Amino acid sequence: MGRIASLASSLEGGQTPIAREIEHFIHIISAVSIFLGVTFFVLSLILGYAWIEAVVFLIGIIVANVPEGLPATVTVCLTLTAKRMAKKNCLVKNLEAVETLGSTTTICSDKTGTLTQNRMTVAHMWFDSQIHEADTTENQSGTSFDRSSPTWAALARVAGLCNRAVFRAEQSHLPVLNRETAGDASESALLKCIELCCGSVIEMREKYRKICEIPFNSTNKYQLSVHKDPSSSGTKHLLVMKGAPERILDRCSTILINGKEQPMDDENKDSFQSAYVELGGLGERVLGFCQFNLPDDQFPEGFAFDPEDVNFPTENLCFLGLMSMIDPPRAAVPDAVAKCRSAGIKVIMVTGDHPITAKAIAKGVGIISEGNETVEDIAARMNIPVGEVNPREAKACVVHGGELKNMNDSDLDEILRYHTEIVFARTSPQQKLIIVEGCQRQGAIVAVTGDGVNDSPALKKADIGVAMGISGSDVSKQAADMILLDDNFASIVTGVEEGRLIFDNLKKSIAYTLTSKIPEMSPFLMFVVVGIPLPLGTVTILFIDLGTDLIPAISYAYENAENDIMKRQPRNAQKDRLVNERLISMAYGQIGMIQAVAGFFTYITVMAENGFRPSYLPGLRVGWEDRSIGDLEDSYGQQWTYEGRKIIESTCHTAFFISIVVVQWADLLIVKTRRNSILQQGMKNKVLIFAFFEEGALAAFLSYCPGMDIAVRMYPLRPLWWFTALPYALIIFFYDEIRKYILRRNPGGFVEKETYY
Repeated sequence: MGRIASLASSLEGGQTPIAREIEHFIHIISAVSIFLGVTFFVLSLILGYAWIEAVVFLIGIIVANVPEGLPATVTVCLTLTAKRMAKKNCLVKNLEAVETLGSTTTICSDKTGTLTQNRMTVAHMWFDSQIHEADTTENQSGTSFDRSSPTWAALARVAGLCNRAVFRAEQSHLPVLNRETAGDASESALLKCIELCCGSVIEMREKYRKICEIPFNSTNKYQLSVHKDPSSSGTKHLLVMKGAPERILDRCSTILINGKEQPMDDENKDSFQSAYVELGGLGERVLGFCQFNLPDDQFPEGFAFDPEDVNFPTENLCFLGLMSMIDPPRAAVPDAVAKCRSAGIKVIMVTGDHPITAKAIAKGVGIISEGNETVEDIAARMNIPVGEVNPREAKACVVHGGELKNMNDSDLDEILRYHTEIVFARTSPQQKLIIVEGCQRQGAIVAVTGDGVNDSPALKKADIGVAMGISGSDVSKQAADMILLDDNFASIVTGVEEGRLIFDNLKKSIAYTLTSKIPEMSPFLMFVVVGIPLPLGTVTILFIDLGTDLIPAISYAYENAENDIMKRQPRNAQKDRLVNERLISMAYGQIGMIQAVAGFFTYITVMAENGFRPSYLPGLRVGWEDRSIGDLEDSYGQQWTYEGRKIIESTCHTAFFISIVVVQWADLLIVKTRRNSILQQGMKNKVLIFAFFEEGALAAFLSYCPGMDIAVRMYPLRPLWWFTALPYALIIFFYDEIRKYILRRNPGGFVEKETYY
């Protein structure tokens, strides 16, 4: 426990993919803002502006560039997705883990309780060299095996005594199979089986009082206990053991057949092996059982058995037989695994079960797909030794924990690289950490499921650790980033879909937010370079970023997924960034430019209707800003005071602001989808519809509310000035619909390479 705790505490999780993406975006936007701000500052000084004016330009450019609403947008998007996932039985502890699951390329999944139902039922027994079928029906109406054999009596006794599971109190009135138990799923199955076949297990345990016990652990893979034996005249102590069949067999020198001990010869070993393969091939978990009557002369009454420094024999025992339990796969798992495969996610099973059982379950749930062979399958089909088969010819691979122990990093890397379907069986929980590190060396984003204390290092090391909410230990839940409330693998796939959706929706929010940056910055550029009166003020920019654009940007968190979300490959963390060149090109170089033209057209219209024709504007800025000039003439010879000019300027700011709102309406619609037409996607996002109208209502309020001209210098506009940007909004809408149509018709073509962000 101490070693596991120190291992878990020494591991550093590192940054989540979304944290790296946002940091990358911040670096880009900061560099662009500072570069443009400093450039404008230097340019202003060269053009003869006072340094205080140059500083104002610097601040204006930085304010126009920085998406002030982004932190709120990201936080709200993550929170809403986490809330949505909680309803689907995925409890997210770390908000950033939501997107990490969407970036996942490899899932290392536990078997019991995740891929299977964790409802063990004893299905078969093997004793007296024969396989016997147990009655697994709920009302015990099935066929019963012959219980008269003394070997069965001994086997049943060991299964009842070497077992820590108990029935919960006050359930004696319920049928045995319906009673709740406290204990491990496998031991609970054995408890119910023996209770049904042999009567009260409590009475059996009271009769055979436990003196000493060595609990099951992942290293020994067996459980042992010593009991007071009242039934035998020749011995006072009975040693019983159960565990992994191969481990139990190694400790036995005899076998009980029809109540008589016989040497464990090759014939009996072959019989054991064929039964083991047959039961494991059915996807059943197989346990081996043995016993030993301790001699009285060495272990008299009152002997002090020491489970720590073992002072009693654990070798040369008597093998009794096998019992196999079926843990049916969850109904939703095969479909979930198929979804993962179509989404380009590799699912690796990591289990403590025997390779035969693990392989059978993996085939049952689709982790090893039909037609794909392991090296052993190819060797059997071609009737040649396994050593003669090229491992790279096999798509599937089953790796035993004993083999993994002897592998170096390069051997493991080769398995992970060249096999698409992998099962790791008989692994210790510590080996799970080695597997996770191996996957990460391949550049994979790894999700790990686990429920035990021993899984905590792997859960912490993984890019996203997923603990089981029902069967999981408190330590595993503490180490994980996400908890599956129903212990169901299918819930992970739901999480992957939600994670991909949030990445898409964050892209959309950022694309929408960045598009307005060009129409916000270009007025300062024209103000400094061409010398026109300032078309848009700094305060007005803040109204766009923190007012009209904020709720629309957040509304994308409610957008439904596009139809290809679980059909495309996981994103390449090195190439498919949250903000890439194509997104910048679309937001700044295409849609943003059209929006800027719309804003200047509105600005020119307002100035022209107040007497200042477009040809009169260049170089007007010097006289316009001079407070001492109270009779500045316009294109028609009308004279304007400084205050009168400032009212026109503020009206232009308001008009430019309104025109940005109008073209952002079109942007709000086109950014809804990255590939689909808006006609395919529909308008089901009620929050986005609300944001559409809220954006216009807020703009109207800021323009027409009494007192705004004094408070923030925003003036009422003529109704016609609302419509000057409308043609540009239509251009934006149809331009993007045509772009997406070409993108869908020619996947991988020029338009996709240059514009699909």
